[in-house]
Amino acid sequence: MTTEQKTLITATVPILKENGVLLTKYFYNRMFTHHPELKNMFNMGNQQSGRQQTALAMAVLAYAEHIADPSVLLPVVDRIGQKHVSLDVRPEHYIIVGKQLIASIQEVLGDAATSDIVDAWTAAYNQLAGLMAEHETNLYAQQTNKTNGWTGWRPFKVGKKTVESAEITSFYLYPADGGKVTPHQPGQFISIRLFLPQLNLKQARQYSVSSTPGHEYYRISVKREKGINMDTDGMISNHLHDFINENDVIDLTAPAGNFVLAPDMDAPVTLISGGVGLTPLMSMLHSLTENEYAHPITWLHGCRDESVHAFKNQLNEIVQTKSNVKQHIFYNQVTEENKEAGVFEGYLDINKIPSLNLQPNAHYFICGPSVFIQKQYHDLVGAGVNKERIYFEEFGPQLLSLN
Repeated sequence: MTTEQKTLITATVPILKENGVLLTKYFYNRMFTHHPELKNMFNMGNQQSGRQQTALAMAVLAYAEHIADPSVLLPVVDRIGQKHVSLDVRPEHYIIVGKQLIASIQEVLGDAATSDIVDAWTAAYNQLAGLMAEHETNLYAQQTNKTNGWTGWRPFKVGKKTVESAEITSFYLYPADGGKVTPHQPGQFISIRLFLPQLNLKQARQYSVSSTPGHEYYRISVKREKGINMDTDGMISNHLHDFINENDVIDLTAPAGNFVLAPDMDAPVTLISGGVGLTPLMSMLHSLTENEYAHPITWLHGCRDESVHAFKNQLNEIVQTKSNVKQHIFYNQVTEENKEAGVFEGYLDINKIPSLNLQPNAHYFICGPSVFIQKQYHDLVGAGVNKERIYFEEFGPQLLSLN
């Protein structure tokens, strides 16, 4: 890009701040009109809720604000790239998106979209697409270079289906060809793809791997969703509960994601989960304890009540057998028996745990709803925890920017 083009991109930042979501909504509508086949690739639930449009608007704005040095966005590029690889996004998709995005800019801005601005955004998009495609090519190469690695969609058979709570059921997924799988990093997710008759579309959804790394299978633990106005995510989760049984075959992609345990961790670890957000942390906890992690491990979990508390017995057993593991549980609705067992009443609040030792440079992993993540993050920072040591996973499009 030329200096003049970068200046023009920077000049559009105020427009993006005010009209970014309007632009991205128009873009998606235009793209799906011209390429309806892409509805099978994009999460239509996120389209319906507006989360995807908002996430894209935020990404485009961040790119425009840092057009002089896009390298500062590499952590974001990696996070998005991990999702793209999990969904089998390929370079040819960037060509389609670019064509539709530039056309949308022209049509939304109208006369304000001068040829110089259009040329500048075309150059900017091509630069970003090149950066993303190159990074994702490297991620695909890493996938195939792993032991038993692969890329793209691969058929898996449901080997076992186990009820974990009143809402959460686990699915043990084995390669349909009888082969092995590449071990995931604790905290990573896989994508599954199902045909939804309600939409007459294939839809993909990411689920955290809740089992420890191994070569035989992946386990996902899925929450049943309730409500009259069910979005696509809920449809997929409920389809798994209601229609997918042992020996059924579904498509998977290889594990991806960068919400993982660092290989060089040498400090206490605190795992903080809300509801079904405990799934990636279960994999982390099992991995730490099986590898005899030498530092204290603290598990904090909050959910509605005991009936929806998945893996409760497993967690109790770990606490009883591992002297370096402690847990603190919060239920919105507690019984007298819960209180006698030390369960806290209400939403998870670190400030209500007198014995909690929050060391500034320990490691803190948070997973749960967005509001939950924000509260835990700000409470940890308020307690003196180093921001660099707080890691979080937000299900769905990344909307939080806390660090």
